[in-house]
Amino acid sequence: MFKKPTIILLNLVLVVGLLLPFALKAQEEPLEAGHIPAEEFYRAEVLEVLRNEEEQLPDGAIYRSQTYRVKLLSGPESGKEVEIPDNGVMTLNGGEGLSKGEKVIVYKVSSEVLSEYYIADTYRLPSLILIVIFFFLVAVAFARWKGLTSILGLGVTVLVIAKFVVPQIIAGKNPVLISLIAALIIALVSIYLSHGFNKRTSIALVSTLITLGLASILSFAFVSFGKLFGLGSEQAFYLQLGDFPRLNLQGLLLGGIILGVLGVLDDITTSQSAAVEEIRRAGSQLTLKQLYQRGTSVGREHIASLVNTLFLAYAGASLPMFLFFQADRGQPLWVILNAEFIAEEIIRTLVGSTALILAVPITTFLASYFFSRKNNPQTYEPR
Repeated sequence: MFKKPTIILLNLVLVVGLLLPFALKAQEEPLEAGHIPAEEFYRAEVLEVLRNEEEQLPDGAIYRSQTYRVKLLSGPESGKEVEIPDNGVMTLNGGEGLSKGEKVIVYKVSSEVLSEYYIADTYRLPSLILIVIFFFLVAVAFARWKGLTSILGLGVTVLVIAKFVVPQIIAGKNPVLISLIAALIIALVSIYLSHGFNKRTSIALVSTLITLGLASILSFAFVSFGKLFGLGSEQAFYLQLGDFPRLNLQGLLLGGIILGVLGVLDDITTSQSAAVEEIRRAGSQLTLKQLYQRGTSVGREHIASLVNTLFLAYAGASLPMFLFFQADRGQPLWVILNAEFIAEEIIRTLVGSTALILAVPITTFLASYFFSRKNNPQTYEPR
């Protein structure tokens, strides 16, 4: 006889199997990326700064003129030395320019007449790799096995988004449906990988999926009621004018909200389920109602901190947006708040916060129901 968590898992896998063919069904007119001429990119090192001049413009800005001699370190022209100018108000390294020994990315544009070289950016991949390694070491050192499984769950999330969500949306599939399927796969894999296969985790998973469904309905209602069309970001603007002019930007906005909500639900559902189980272990005679009341008391404190945390997370990612309140003094505040790029962030935050609030009673009730049953064996050790 299968246990309830196993039955739940099998049902969810069945749901994925039923939805996946519809998501992968080819559109009659699939999107085709526009043709972009190929460019050659190389790693390079700055050997010498040949020219470094500054000129202050009437508005106070600094116009910098620099010329570098760089050595290509990769590609078929490895070892070749070229001179590359860099002029303007916004030059490399935030306007500070480059110095000898810095690693950069150079791209070459060729025509029938000549070839020109430009410096695209600072080469920072080695630094990023070291930072990622540091994060992995800290996670494993302090969380040990759970830290390792959490990293594996993160890897699955990245793979699902990179190998499933992005290609399917580019191919013209419905962004909302694709994001929902991806959220289901990520939740199934990452929650069990991070927290283990047991009753409290299964309750957290079911609560997450129920809340995610409600959040999807809310996001659709809020986006429609707020008259948002997914045009509130610079990236959406370029997508519309670039390679994918017929991309469903409103669906892309909704899909992004759905995946963002999933990222905050894991924490509150797993911790709330664990809290109810520990309360039950401390008071084995508690009824379902008493267990729900005590679990809700813990959940309210969690909500108070997480709603603020969620706002800070979105605010940190969109900090330049807040500068518009001061920079664009020519427009009244109500006009600025009416802008779509600000309305998108407001709705994104409110959908996520509402989902967090709903997750507490849903998870608390499910956990209270299962853990208050008299035949529920107390077989789970405290963590």
